[in-house]
Amino acid sequence: MHRRSEAVTTGVARAPHRSLFKADGITDEEMERPLVAVFNSRNDIIPGHNNLDKIAEAVKAGIYMAGGVPFEISTIGVCDGIAMNHDGMHYSLVSRETIADSLECAVRGHAFDAFVCIPNCDKIVPGMLLGALRVNIPTVFVSGGPMLAGKQPGGCGPTTDLNTLFDGAAAVQNGTMTENELKYYEDTACPTCGSCSGMFTANSMNCLTEALGIALPGNGTVPAVYSERIRLAKHAGMKVMELLERGVCARDIVSEAAIKNAMECDMAFGGSTNTVLHLTAIAREAGHPITMDDWDAASARTPHLVKLQPSGPRPLTDLYEVGGVPVVMHELDRLGLIDRSAVTCMGPMEEYLRACTKPADGEVVRAHDNPFSPVGALRVLHGNIAPDGAIVKKSAVDPSMLCHTGPARCFDSEEEACAAINAGKIVAGDVVVIRYEGPKGGPGMREMLTPTSSIVGMGLSKSVALITDGRFSGATKGPAVGHVSPEAAAGGPIALIEEGDSVTVDIEGGALTLNVGDAELERRRAEWTPPAPKHDHGVLAKYAKLVSSADKGAYVS
Repeated sequence: MHRRSEAVTTGVARAPHRSLFKADGITDEEMERPLVAVFNSRNDIIPGHNNLDKIAEAVKAGIYMAGGVPFEISTIGVCDGIAMNHDGMHYSLVSRETIADSLECAVRGHAFDAFVCIPNCDKIVPGMLLGALRVNIPTVFVSGGPMLAGKQPGGCGPTTDLNTLFDGAAAVQNGTMTENELKYYEDTACPTCGSCSGMFTANSMNCLTEALGIALPGNGTVPAVYSERIRLAKHAGMKVMELLERGVCARDIVSEAAIKNAMECDMAFGGSTNTVLHLTAIAREAGHPITMDDWDAASARTPHLVKLQPSGPRPLTDLYEVGGVPVVMHELDRLGLIDRSAVTCMGPMEEYLRACTKPADGEVVRAHDNPFSPVGALRVLHGNIAPDGAIVKKSAVDPSMLCHTGPARCFDSEEEACAAINAGKIVAGDVVVIRYEGPKGGPGMREMLTPTSSIVGMGLSKSVALITDGRFSGATKGPAVGHVSPEAAAGGPIALIEEGDSVTVDIEGGALTLNVGDAELERRRAEWTPPAPKHDHGVLAKYAKLVSSADKGAYVS
């Protein structure tokens, strides 16, 4: 096939280009080969990324073995856990767009023939996917893999993870855990490199790259510290050369059928609510936009087959042990929910499914006819608080809280809400409302893991609901409703809720209702004035001006 990099490596007029390649140590013989970018998000601070030098070396070896010449390029990353509950979280979702932009600039600017993406954590995966779809050349993803789970003292009981610390911090304040006990979890809950060990956002997105067909089987589940991960990375390097030979590009793989398959898998394995935000943005970039109604329909038709932490007691490694994402896809295919017209990096979906015949074990992955629930793990809510939709992880909600009515406790920032929860001012029956934390109003749509974990730590997860125009970490559990759209900063109805108003969160019925008459709401709307922007300079100010609402994927165009 025609090589894009021929534009910079052939012909007499390209002698300056060739001289610069020779400054890199590239030989005449190598300049006859395809030039392949290895787009790596390795850094020292993110635990899921500090092993990516090993992954990159393996990818480059695979590319070279298959006849290509690899060039490693770096991009940024933000660790959501480290950014949590301070101003740093404003930058997490914003980094998704920066990563997409940097990929587009680097890959197009140097006319590469193909590339391999090496992400691992939350916003890096979708950021690279958005960039890959813009560039649209042969592409394979290979992540750094999930970390192993921590263990309880003595090795008994459920495994631990980062969320154990967030819940534990609130438990110390509540007097149900000592500081020494919390110190044990601080030292042991994150025992290895890798993305956090539950089905949180990072692992959800890495599993979804498999479902989209742009990553090899095992990408989302092979542990970071296993040698199998290195072998997977070498195969990813070899695979991208195969895609180049066949002329298969990113948009050929991330098709309308692939997006539908990813939605089905997401509902089946109970991923983070952030996946709705990211996959909606990815679908738009791919030219196949989806809506909250599409997500609602997927939830209604797709059974919930996998219940990992935080929705259940099992770590992600349990899914790896029983065959991973291919097993889930195979079960969904038995219900006719996988679109077989999709193309994967492994070949046609028909062939992929024939090769993945390992049956569901019945415990980690339920059989298609014996699900945890006949409907999906995520639920879309509408109503007069969220006319354009909101999202909740239904699978992580206690049955007693699937429908709850209580008085609104209103806060205009995460910090205000956390202070009230930790001071014991939130009581059983309340509905905590956190607003002006949306994509535009935050800006950056901060994750609300700290307030939701504080509610858990204070023993209120089965008696208090929370709604917000912000978003949640994949570690969130309980009746926590996010992505309320339109957001408060855009004049959405969530801005009109007043302290003490009756609010109904009906997860089973798919409704989010402010029990106030229309005339009163119109009166409040007439009196509402937009707040001043929280940031008037820098990347956050620019982001606030350009970003769409959450129901559109917080997309920047």
